[in-house]
Amino acid sequence: MLKKLLAVLAMLYAAASFAAVDVNTASAADLDSVKGIGPDMSGKIVKERKKGQFKDWNDLISRVKGMGEKNAAKFSAEGMTVGGAAYAGAPAKPA
Repeated sequence: MLKKLLAVLAMLYAAASFAAVDVNTASAADLDSVKGIGPDMSGKIVKERKKGQFKDWNDLISRVKGMGEKNAAKFSAEGMTVGGAAYAGAPAKPA
């Protein structure tokens, strides 16, 4: 019984770690949880978002310094979205 409970908890943790983080609604801490995003990048995203929500990935890339296509693809593969959409150039994350 204990093994089953631990297995269920491990599966829930794994599912939560792959949950999408949308740049238009996420806090700085939520953005920091995306692999590769640190406090500097999350601060830039939050600061730019105060001027208005990001329309799409191109808008995010153009407004946030240091957010190029490579980073956009990497962050999208790690679960970040813009308006619920993944970056078109992002490779599919293995299941």
